[in-house]
Amino acid sequence: MRESSSIKRKFKPLGDKSLKNVLAHKIGKEFPRIGGVRIRELCAEMILEVCNKHIRPLESLQHGQVLWMGFSINDPPKQYRRTADTEMIPVVLDLSCTDDIEARLRRDTPKQRLTKKAVRLCLQAHKQGALLSNCDLAELLNLSDSYVAHLLCAYEKKDDNVIPRRATLHDMGSGLTHKRIICHKRYAQGKSPEQIARETYHALESVDRYLSQYDRVCHCRNQGMQPDQIAYTLKCSVALVREYIQIDEDLDANRCDDQNKTFKGRTR
Repeated sequence: MRESSSIKRKFKPLGDKSLKNVLAHKIGKEFPRIGGVRIRELCAEMILEVCNKHIRPLESLQHGQVLWMGFSINDPPKQYRRTADTEMIPVVLDLSCTDDIEARLRRDTPKQRLTKKAVRLCLQAHKQGALLSNCDLAELLNLSDSYVAHLLCAYEKKDDNVIPRRATLHDMGSGLTHKRIICHKRYAQGKSPEQIARETYHALESVDRYLSQYDRVCHCRNQGMQPDQIAYTLKCSVALVREYIQIDEDLDANRCDDQNKTFKGRTR
């Protein structure tokens, strides 16, 4: 019994030689007023948790993959808040894969290959709970952010779909086509808000907000109000009002085209 106690007394301190205790000791030394032992250990555990999320062993990454920091889907931007103060999510992205090689062998154009790769990166990040900005994609693909925005906006307009990235889901930068797509799916295709939310990666509340804003702008416009008057009445920017007006004009043009096609079909 005495021998067991003696061994425990001698060797138990070896278990305290851990990175967590080193961090806790450093925290207590540099910030003596932060609190007692439990507070310091809790701070050390939080630091280790962050490190474990953001550092991946080499064996966990495959050829062509890259570890990147994306913006958390659940942490939308706020005025005057820096990127350094925003929650980040580490994501693993396929920067190069067999699909890219096959696209080259098919002689796809550079524009087609870059668009496909940008879409893939956005979808992969979203699946892991993060969003990429146009600048993220520009750095990953060695392009300008304006060209990235041009590629993805053209893709969204052509396929009438939304690519989940920070520009669209967090209303950051030049990704405003999602409002047009949402309104088009509702008023041209007759889809329900719930279905639109699923197809555009938006929360149902966001879809309802865009549709309600569109309805209010159209109502004011039908009353003969000018864009600046509408903006003042609805307490929003003139640029946003003009955007919804453009959406309404596009929908009207589509309705006219559909009516003309129906009329021609009947006359034949």
